[in-house]
Amino acid sequence: MKDYNLENRSLVIGGVATAIVVVYIIRLFTLQLLSDDYKKNADSNAFLKKIEYPSRGVITDRHGKLMVYNQPAYDIMVVMNEESGRLDTMEFCNALGITKDAFIQRMNDIKDRNKNPGYSRYTQQLFMSQLTDKEFSVFQEKMFRFPGFYVQKRSIRQYKYPYAGHVLGDVGEVSQNNIEEDDYYQPGDYIGKMGVEKYYEKQLRGEKGVQILLRDAHGRIQGRYQNGKFDSRPVAGKDLTLSLDLNLQALGERLLEGKIGSIVAIEPSTGEVLAMVSSPSYDPRLMIGHKRGKMHAKLSRNVWKPLLNRSIMGQYPPGSTFKTTQALTFMTEGIINSHTTYPCNHGFYYKGLHVGCHGHASPLALVGAISTSCNGYFCWGLYHMMSNRRKYHTVQDAMDTWRDYMVSMGFGYKLGIDLPGEKRGLIPNSAYYDKAYKGSWNGLTIISISIGQGEVNLTPLQIANLGATIANRGYFYTPHVVRKVKGEPLDTAFTRRHYTKATKRAYDWVVAGMRSSVMGGTCKYLGRLGFTVCGKTGTAQNRGQDHSVFMGFAPMENPKIAIAVYVENGGFGADFAVPIAGVMFEQYMKGHLSPSMAREADALQKRRIGYGKANR
Repeated sequence: MKDYNLENRSLVIGGVATAIVVVYIIRLFTLQLLSDDYKKNADSNAFLKKIEYPSRGVITDRHGKLMVYNQPAYDIMVVMNEESGRLDTMEFCNALGITKDAFIQRMNDIKDRNKNPGYSRYTQQLFMSQLTDKEFSVFQEKMFRFPGFYVQKRSIRQYKYPYAGHVLGDVGEVSQNNIEEDDYYQPGDYIGKMGVEKYYEKQLRGEKGVQILLRDAHGRIQGRYQNGKFDSRPVAGKDLTLSLDLNLQALGERLLEGKIGSIVAIEPSTGEVLAMVSSPSYDPRLMIGHKRGKMHAKLSRNVWKPLLNRSIMGQYPPGSTFKTTQALTFMTEGIINSHTTYPCNHGFYYKGLHVGCHGHASPLALVGAISTSCNGYFCWGLYHMMSNRRKYHTVQDAMDTWRDYMVSMGFGYKLGIDLPGEKRGLIPNSAYYDKAYKGSWNGLTIISISIGQGEVNLTPLQIANLGATIANRGYFYTPHVVRKVKGEPLDTAFTRRHYTKATKRAYDWVVAGMRSSVMGGTCKYLGRLGFTVCGKTGTAQNRGQDHSVFMGFAPMENPKIAIAVYVENGGFGADFAVPIAGVMFEQYMKGHLSPSMAREADALQKRRIGYGKANR
């Protein structure tokens, strides 16, 4: 009689043995034919791929003055499989000027796959970066005693002047996200972190080269593999020419010392940014090499936010500079003409609502209203536009028409400047107010937007661009801080004209009003300059002291420069913003300051507000 239990056990054992054999066969097939793991390890034993880093592109100002360049630096690399505990740790630490604890910590960090996901014991890993020539020379004398350690030559970024930190940005070590997003990078590489260094990273970085070196069984370098047949040389990064005028930039930074705010100057005929000042600022020369991490952390903790580029990230009420946009809209829409007058008895009064204004002649037509910065005039203009049912079916229609004019002038959205971090500001539409007031609102509800208050917020860059648009009588180019990338045409985004919805005739009348403001209105300080300036002041209301604002351009015909100045808590526009603009205008138009204007610059530099007083 058959023993079925024994027979079944035999079948099970045989099946298991067969399965094990099949698994082994599949694994051998995978390892030998499909997987390149062993090949990589074998290659790592036989070859040393030495990366050659390109020099990063240099950066100059519009006149060719060198602002950013490179100096030699050295990284210490380690191949763990070659080091293998044969190192005299104390001698090694003394050669690099580090402690034994620091050495142990760094070696553990390299092996930690959470901190260093690309770790392999057969490939070079970064141990220490950016040694100076002096530090490297001490280490080089003893390097033969440190098996598994190599030197990788590269360059370190240098910033020649303490200016334009927000525009230039800086360079720092890549993050894991950078490596995952772009396979060009590997741990220990450097990448632009802010400013043009970040925006133009791909142009500035160049292309890496590689040397393939042959090693013997003991890991000793025997020379280049096949005499360098498979090597590639690095390609240097492309040089950048900025649109900044270094002298104008330096002057602007001096004028804003001890103040919080921004100065932006634009060439209207091209959209090139001539100066971009944000205060408080920082010295880009401190943000290099080993010092960068500590300095960045220190600046990040600073309560006055010196890392914030207020020129493109600050969102402020534009105050009375915004009245020019209202004049353009009302005239183009036929709400007013050049002779329309409105009363202003120390402000706008209607149905119990009062918006105050300073004393001046009344009633006023358009040119006089711009010249004296009359609140009443522009409040009446907005009210008549919002309540005009012959032209607009509803207040929502009128509001969205108004918004379309504002958007066409470059407000409410990012302008698209070639710098990271730009903010869009705020221009409300009918849906915004429908939500805020549950559909029950009218021109009186939103009257403050007519004078650049209420919900309207702009960046200083947008205010400067408004000046450039008026200077051009109705169009602007997207502002940009890079004038030229070597070997490349300028992006067409920066060479296209953007036309607004307002008519040229409306612009001509607004220009006349801004010129009148300089000849005898709120900007009369600028009448002393030896060229025709057009300007508009602003006093933007704030919870504390008002902000001082100016927007204008020069000369009146064939304009060369448009400027916006914004000084937080600076009071009336004429207190700080106008004289600062005057100094900037003269420097750019004449190439130097007259003795009287140089004294004015010195006096402005000494006048401090907010953080300036706190730090004296």
